[in-house]
Amino acid sequence: MAMQPWFAEAKLGIFLHWGIYAVDGTLESWAFYAGEVPHEQYMRQRDGFAGEHYDPQAWAELFARVGARYAVLTARHHDGVALWDSAQGGLNVVEHTPAGRDLIGPYARALRERGLKVGLYYSHSDWNHPDYPSVRSQGEAQHVNDSPWVAPQDGRPDDPQAWTRYLSYRDGQVGELIDRYRPDLLWFDGEWERSEQQWRMRELSGKILDAAPQTVLNARMMSYGDYATPEQGIPMQVPDGPWELCLTVNDSWGYRHGDTNHKSVGQLVRYFTETIGLGGNLLLDLGPRADGTIPAEQVARLEGLGAWIARHEAAVFGTVAGLPAGHHYGPSTLAPDRRTLHLVVFGAPGETIAVKGLRTPVKRAYVLGSGAELGHRVTGGLGEVPGVTWLDAPGAADLDEHATVVTVELDGELDLYRGTGRD
Repeated sequence: MAMQPWFAEAKLGIFLHWGIYAVDGTLESWAFYAGEVPHEQYMRQRDGFAGEHYDPQAWAELFARVGARYAVLTARHHDGVALWDSAQGGLNVVEHTPAGRDLIGPYARALRERGLKVGLYYSHSDWNHPDYPSVRSQGEAQHVNDSPWVAPQDGRPDDPQAWTRYLSYRDGQVGELIDRYRPDLLWFDGEWERSEQQWRMRELSGKILDAAPQTVLNARMMSYGDYATPEQGIPMQVPDGPWELCLTVNDSWGYRHGDTNHKSVGQLVRYFTETIGLGGNLLLDLGPRADGTIPAEQVARLEGLGAWIARHEAAVFGTVAGLPAGHHYGPSTLAPDRRTLHLVVFGAPGETIAVKGLRTPVKRAYVLGSGAELGHRVTGGLGEVPGVTWLDAPGAADLDEHATVVTVELDGELDLYRGTGRD
């Protein structure tokens, strides 16, 4: 199946890690797996998960306002607690928490009302399911050897009947998500504990696409995924094909009371522009509280990023990856017709902005937003080796507080020199 075009055009998505772990602010699922808290204490958080102020319409309005085009909600994390009333057994918030209702349906409806694509996160693994034997990863802390929730390092032989029951449970839940909510994207996780063959990824992919052929699948479907999902750092080598950077606003995926290490708006703008300049999307993660509200510090940063996007929409939406590394000191994007470049400049650039290896003449350069015209000229060059294109730096009044965009209209399609120069 061809990748759905909306994904590459989206640029910004919102990730939401919301579950019982928000009650005490524990590490989502991993808290009991790795021994941060006892399993019983972790699971007691079910008693405090009510979502009493959950307002998916407000979520969707916020996401749309800041320029996001899709969102991904944790329908079920590794702890096995589903946010809908699954008929497949296991744990869910409808039957086992004070929330007492389906939390996914209202989310999906609210997003669609705002024109956003609906994404749902689902973990292949369920560390609370009686038929699921976890396998501890290489290099994990040794103290978890004593945990009854983690199998020995070399695993334990799967009971074939139990494993078949588990996969039936997983496939049944995935089928419910598709049938009930028709997600545009399924964001899988938890695949590292088994091989592609053990997970029966081919069969699962077939079931999903037979039921909903337009569904986008992430790389945690292994070779059946549509796009790559690097986390918490811009890749130094860009993945082949579509991709998104998964990034937390602070240091945590879910809500944690003590995590105040929030990235600044300027840092988020830098992450965002560098990501889209390399052809990816930014999937920015928020951690709602147990009551369903998103912390004000995270909202403020998201709105700051959204304000920057609103000022520079032409350089964001309807663009593709820009110049390769070395041609400009900063990210850039390119119009699909390859005749307009958008150069991102951090800070005050000084006298000039240099573009190297540009063969196409420049017709016009200006500051996106203010419209201030910038002079341009070329120095040097010999034969097939082009000179350096110099753009006058914007004046102080035209600089954006986070990142300035200089738009360069070219006299023809972008043509870059990538050679080693003339001896």
